[in-house]
Amino acid sequence: MFAATVLTLFPEMFPGPLGASLAGEGLARGLWSLEARDIRDHGLGRHRTVDDTPAGGGPGMVMRADVIGASLDAALMENDPRPRLLMSPRGAPFTQRLARQWAEGPGLVLICPRFEGVDERVIQGRGLLEVSIGDFVLSGGEIAALAMLDACVRLISGVMGKAESALEESFESGILEYPHYTRPREWEGLAIPEALLSGDHERIAIWRREQALRLTKARRPDLLKRGD
Repeated sequence: MFAATVLTLFPEMFPGPLGASLAGEGLARGLWSLEARDIRDHGLGRHRTVDDTPAGGGPGMVMRADVIGASLDAALMENDPRPRLLMSPRGAPFTQRLARQWAEGPGLVLICPRFEGVDERVIQGRGLLEVSIGDFVLSGGEIAALAMLDACVRLISGVMGKAESALEESFESGILEYPHYTRPREWEGLAIPEALLSGDHERIAIWRREQALRLTKARRPDLLKRGD
């Protein structure tokens, strides 16, 4: 079973949206599990301190290697095979390929930093993989962890109603997904494309492929270059 462990200063943020809809139903049915652990449980002193000033000076605070290390060690199972992820804007881009790869595995351990980040030594010492959900900075790693888990959990067998639905989504085939339409046949002067109403499966498939390529070229030409 896919088991997710999240290390955070705000465990009350979990499961959050992961407790609703398909992910929440899968959680309730035992298709996957989620544990949120408070990093501050391993904080130092009376105030359970988790951070300190940056070596060399500078603004903000840095999360201590000894605190993160102790929190991680306490969370890991014996010979834990799960990838250890650190939510970080400087990390490798999170992709649909990674989501599918991780969804097929034993689960994930996700560390949600705050402040200026974490001491580099715990990244090296615990073999953490830095992962980013985009070229922007959040207040902390919790929202990124929720997004990554949602992307993975929905791919777990039994969570989605139809497994085939995931196969035609954006990024699964290396390009963006084609446009969708449903009833009414005409709305505010805009009609469903005739190809979709033809009943000709080959014609529909060709139309969808053409539209997917058109959207990808217009919005994400970088995806087409990756396929060269």
